[in-house]
Amino acid sequence: MTQQNSGPKSFHLLEATIDELQRAIRAREVSARELVQLYLNRIHAYDGEDGPNINSIISINPKALEEADKLDAALSTTGSVGPLHGVPVILKDQIDAVGMPTTLGSVLLKDYYPDRDAFIVEKLKKAGAIMLAKATLGELGGGDTYGTLFGFTRNPYGLDRTVGGSSGGPAASVSANFAAVAVGQEGFASIRRPSGWNCIVGMRPTPGLVSRSGSTGGWPNTIGSLGPMCRTVEDLATLLDVLVGYDPDDPITALGVGQTPIPYTSFLDKRGLERARIGIIREAMGYQSEPDSEDFKKVSSVFDSAVAELEKAGAKVVDPIVIPQMKELLAKRSSSGGGDADEGWNVYAGRSKHYPFKSRQEMLATPGYTPRRSGNVLTANTNYYEYLLAREKLMFNVFRVMADHELDAIVHKTVEHQPNLISEGLNPPYTNLKGAPHINTFLGYVASLSVPCGFTTDNLPVGISFFGRPYSEGTMIKLAYAYEQVTMHRRPPSTTPPLPGEP
Repeated sequence: MTQQNSGPKSFHLLEATIDELQRAIRAREVSARELVQLYLNRIHAYDGEDGPNINSIISINPKALEEADKLDAALSTTGSVGPLHGVPVILKDQIDAVGMPTTLGSVLLKDYYPDRDAFIVEKLKKAGAIMLAKATLGELGGGDTYGTLFGFTRNPYGLDRTVGGSSGGPAASVSANFAAVAVGQEGFASIRRPSGWNCIVGMRPTPGLVSRSGSTGGWPNTIGSLGPMCRTVEDLATLLDVLVGYDPDDPITALGVGQTPIPYTSFLDKRGLERARIGIIREAMGYQSEPDSEDFKKVSSVFDSAVAELEKAGAKVVDPIVIPQMKELLAKRSSSGGGDADEGWNVYAGRSKHYPFKSRQEMLATPGYTPRRSGNVLTANTNYYEYLLAREKLMFNVFRVMADHELDAIVHKTVEHQPNLISEGLNPPYTNLKGAPHINTFLGYVASLSVPCGFTTDNLPVGISFFGRPYSEGTMIKLAYAYEQVTMHRRPPSTTPPLPGEP
């Protein structure tokens, strides 16, 4: 155990932010080793079958405590390693980290250990972070959080409900306080949807800011983005500052050069909503949403209150705004992400000297393999050229409305329905992606951030998304932070309370 200060301790693990963890480590109130062990205790108590069985963790870093010891030693000799010194991080299990398998939630890859870190993992380690665990996801990186390797992940706010997908494991684990922060990936609504449904903050940054090399769904795909998933906007900004940067192995990051007003933490302004102009989208645009249903109306009631809170905080709200042909153009989405799926797979697998399959087709053709993915997943309904034309038209329509109304951002429901029942995802009607708006990933080069905005009458979390122009992450952070600070809707789930003796 680390030598502790004799004075009164102020450190509490539950809901601890990066800043609070850094101050506690520097003050010797907790060591990096102790911090890792505290989070491991929570995972053991709440993620497995002996507790609520959230089932959000696929693997634990076997060297997490060893890495923590090295950071503790460094603190005593040369000082703090970086802005995330000793901070445990959870990765969506499609991001490579040496020493842990990258399984994509599938039995096909349960024994695959990459020999290189993903680019962002290198950056996280240089900042002093500890890769604590890999979290569940939609099998092979898509759909809701079900997989042949792990089964399904439970929502900590309603154990019979899904966490959303595909970054459901990172969302549930951060919400349950299994780590400080996480990194997810979004190509449809995979960061924002689980963030909204698990009462955390999540951002899909504009493509070009965060490298995807060492993660599936990367180059030459142009839609997928890795992004921070945290309990507070401040933590999100702190983590984003670490993640952004040019990587020659992911050519899309060349677009981000000169677009990163670091530090993003400089945008944390509690009065950021004052005089801001916010446009409100009321029209239902979520995938297979049912506007006449009671479930939809329960979310709408919370959203109405959130719009009133924006006005109370000083924003000038333009309610509603109408995006011409929005739904008509969104319907032309293609499942292509701007690059051939096989080529993207080859780029990812080619980083390894011993990838277990020669091709994506060979992997999917493994005898006896059937992916555990619910039905009703998104499929291509148009060709890529038609999608590009629709994307361009919708982009102009959106930005023209923003210009005409002098908007700083657009706000919409993060998800238009409450978390789906797990039983309805694994069995008929095979619900998946229901209610998930995807205008940001349809357009591609825009910024989008989800923040908690309250709970329905069923005590299930609801989020709102701040959506803006390309590379406007700083503005989205400013607006979301101001909203968060005046409302403080985030509250931890009752299913994962402090453990006995936990600080």
